[in-house]
Amino acid sequence: MAWASLCDLTELTEDQGKFVQIEGFELAVYLHGGNVYAFDNTCPHAGGPLWEGTIEGDCCVCPWHCWAFRLENGQLRDAPGVAITTYKTRLFEREGKPALVQADLPFP
Repeated sequence: MAWASLCDLTELTEDQGKFVQIEGFELAVYLHGGNVYAFDNTCPHAGGPLWEGTIEGDCCVCPWHCWAFRLENGQLRDAPGVAITTYKTRLFEREGKPALVQADLPFP
Protein backbone atom coordinates (compact mmCIF):
# COMPACT_ATOMS: atom_id res chain seq x y z
CA MET A 1 0.00 0.00 0.00
CA ALA A 2 1.15 3.52 -0.73
CA TRP A 3 -0.28 6.98 -0.15
CA ALA A 4 -1.41 8.66 -3.37
CA SER A 5 -2.52 12.28 -3.70
CA LEU A 6 -6.03 12.52 -5.14
CA CYS A 7 -6.91 16.23 -5.06
CA ASP A 8 -6.79 19.40 -2.98
CA LEU A 9 -9.29 19.45 -0.12
CA THR A 10 -10.70 22.67 -1.62
CA GLU A 11 -11.82 20.66 -4.69
CA LEU A 12 -14.36 18.76 -2.58
CA THR A 13 -17.84 19.99 -1.71
CA GLU A 14 -19.70 18.49 1.23
CA ASP A 15 -21.82 15.50 0.11
CA GLN A 16 -20.93 15.84 -3.59
CA GLY A 17 -18.76 13.24 -5.26
CA LYS A 18 -15.57 13.81 -7.21
CA PHE A 19 -14.24 11.34 -9.78
CA VAL A 20 -10.51 10.66 -9.53
CA GLN A 21 -8.57 8.42 -11.90
CA ILE A 22 -5.04 7.53 -10.79
CA GLU A 23 -2.65 4.71 -11.73
CA GLY A 24 -5.45 2.44 -12.99
CA PHE A 25 -7.83 3.17 -10.11
CA GLU A 26 -11.18 4.89 -10.71
CA LEU A 27 -12.35 6.36 -7.42
CA ALA A 28 -15.30 8.23 -5.99
CA VAL A 29 -14.17 10.74 -3.36
CA TYR A 30 -16.58 12.37 -0.93
CA LEU A 31 -16.39 14.89 1.90
CA HIS A 32 -19.09 14.09 4.46
CA GLY A 33 -19.35 15.40 8.01
CA GLY A 34 -15.82 16.78 7.78
CA ASN A 35 -14.37 13.36 6.85
CA VAL A 36 -13.01 12.31 3.46
CA TYR A 37 -13.95 8.94 1.96
CA ALA A 38 -12.51 7.21 -1.11
CA PHE A 39 -13.84 4.03 -2.69
CA ASP A 40 -14.13 2.25 -6.01
CA ASN A 41 -16.28 4.30 -8.36
CA THR A 42 -18.16 1.42 -10.00
CA CYS A 43 -21.31 -0.02 -8.43
CA PRO A 44 -21.15 -3.84 -8.55
CA HIS A 45 -24.83 -4.11 -9.49
CA ALA A 46 -24.82 -2.55 -12.98
CA GLY A 47 -21.67 -0.43 -13.17
CA GLY A 48 -23.19 2.88 -12.08
CA PRO A 49 -20.81 5.77 -11.38
CA LEU A 50 -20.80 6.21 -7.60
CA TRP A 51 -19.20 9.65 -7.77
CA GLU A 52 -22.52 10.84 -9.26
CA GLY A 53 -24.45 9.36 -6.32
CA THR A 54 -26.13 11.08 -3.41
CA ILE A 55 -25.39 10.88 0.30
CA GLU A 56 -28.17 9.56 2.51
CA GLY A 57 -27.24 9.26 6.15
CA ASP A 58 -23.97 7.33 6.27
CA CYS A 59 -24.29 5.91 2.73
CA CYS A 60 -23.43 6.75 -0.86
CA VAL A 61 -26.42 5.86 -3.03
CA CYS A 62 -25.79 4.77 -6.63
CA PRO A 63 -27.58 7.06 -9.11
CA TRP A 64 -28.70 4.19 -11.36
CA HIS A 65 -30.55 1.74 -9.10
CA CYS A 66 -30.27 3.23 -5.59
CA TRP A 67 -27.93 0.66 -4.05
CA ALA A 68 -26.65 2.29 -0.83
CA PHE A 69 -23.08 1.63 0.34
CA ARG A 70 -21.81 2.63 3.79
CA LEU A 71 -19.08 5.27 3.57
CA GLU A 72 -17.05 3.76 6.42
CA ASN A 73 -16.67 0.21 5.10
CA GLY A 74 -18.31 -0.05 1.66
CA GLN A 75 -20.93 -2.58 2.82
CA LEU A 76 -24.27 -2.55 1.02
CA ARG A 77 -26.76 -1.19 3.55
CA ASP A 78 -29.48 -3.75 2.82
CA ALA A 79 -27.38 -6.85 2.03
CA PRO A 80 -24.46 -7.76 4.29
CA GLY A 81 -21.67 -9.45 2.38
CA VAL A 82 -21.96 -7.22 -0.69
CA ALA A 83 -19.43 -4.40 -0.69
CA ILE A 84 -17.28 -2.02 -2.67
CA THR A 85 -13.61 -1.51 -1.85
CA THR A 86 -12.88 1.47 0.38
CA TYR A 87 -9.49 3.08 0.96
CA LYS A 88 -8.04 4.72 4.04
CA THR A 89 -7.67 8.49 3.57
CA ARG A 90 -5.70 11.26 5.21
CA LEU A 91 -5.07 14.97 4.74
CA PHE A 92 -1.52 16.02 3.98
CA GLU A 93 -1.09 19.58 5.23
CA ARG A 94 1.08 21.97 3.20
CA GLU A 95 2.24 25.40 4.29
CA GLY A 96 0.52 28.15 2.32
CA LYS A 97 -1.45 25.68 0.17
CA PRO A 98 -4.64 23.65 0.57
CA ALA A 99 -4.31 20.26 2.20
CA LEU A 100 -3.94 17.32 -0.16
CA VAL A 101 -6.44 14.47 0.05
CA GLN A 102 -4.54 11.20 -0.03
CA ALA A 103 -5.65 7.56 -0.16
CA ASP A 104 -3.71 4.44 0.74
CA LEU A 105 -3.85 2.47 -2.53
CA PRO A 106 -2.53 -1.05 -3.18
CA PHE A 107 0.17 -0.20 -5.69
CA PRO A 108 2.41 -3.12 -6.70
